Amino acid sequence: MDRESIIQKFQDLNLWKSGEKRAPHKPLLVIYAIGKLLQSGSRLIPYSEIDEKLGNLLKEFGPRQTNTGTQYPFWRLQNDGIWKVSDADKIGLTDSGDALKGDLVRYNVSGGFSEAITQRLQQDSKLASEIIHGLLYAHFPASIHEDILQAAGIEDILQIPKIVFAPQISKTQTRSPLFPANVLKAYEYKCTICGFDVKLGHKPIGLEAAHIKWHAYGGPDETMNGLALCVLHHKLFDRGAFTLSRRLEILVSDNAHGSVGFEEWLMRFHGKKINFPQRQSFYPNASFIGWHVREVFKGNYRAK
Repeated sequence: MDRESIIQKFQDLNLWKSGEKRAPHKPLLVIYAIGKLLQSGSRLIPYSEIDEKLGNLLKEFGPRQTNTGTQYPFWRLQNDGIWKVSDADKIGLTDSGDALKGDLVRYNVSGGFSEAITQRLQQDSKLASEIIHGLLYAHFPASIHEDILQAAGIEDILQIPKIVFAPQISKTQTRSPLFPANVLKAYEYKCTICGFDVKLGHKPIGLEAAHIKWHAYGGPDETMNGLALCVLHHKLFDRGAFTLSRRLEILVSDNAHGSVGFEEWLMRFHGKKINFPQRQSFYPNASFIGWHVREVFKGNYRAK
């Protein structure tokens, strides 16, 4: 199988769809499996290992209401022409054609990429990097890419310069180069949470334009879908440690906790209004906030 055909197959992963809900099951499984292949050289991974590792990744980087049934992506990835399951003929199926999880465990089933894809990935480390970073850009904001690589055990394995953008894997719409500048200007170059506004000369440092509804899921490059956030609050927002109410109050998750920094950088803002942008037409849109609450925010709101 040639390089272009492999890239096309990963680009065309058939993902579960239901409205605007996120379904990162297959992308996270592929990322973990590539890392495991590069680390161990073994093509097949026991389902019991995938059940644990992918389950943890889904809890950490999937939506709050994600079904962490790891048997579904493990089995369905076969239909994408990149994945093989050992002893598949022994596995009982549900009415929907999915594997019975008990059988996957009982028969100690393993899964992995096809031999042709395995060989190309082992011979072409750049291809592995392109697939991984392409899937990251297609399904997650850049602020948490390193977190995912670290959680998947890939960060120290993939000794390849990070690709800034991989359009051959990503299906996301073209990004507007004006979005960051417009958002930062709308919020007068200050973090909407903490007011951080350090500059070096005339240039802001550590201040970024965050999408409320992620670009990868149709979030537009419009100011009403953006927040000016310092690097810390950008990551906390994209990881779901806090969200906004429809009245633009900052709401901290009851899953977030800590000692040093927790009170100073999160809890002291809980229940307070954001630092508003210059115009009401720039205010965060309620529908985009609703998406963030459903698809990104973790846990429940803390008591005020």
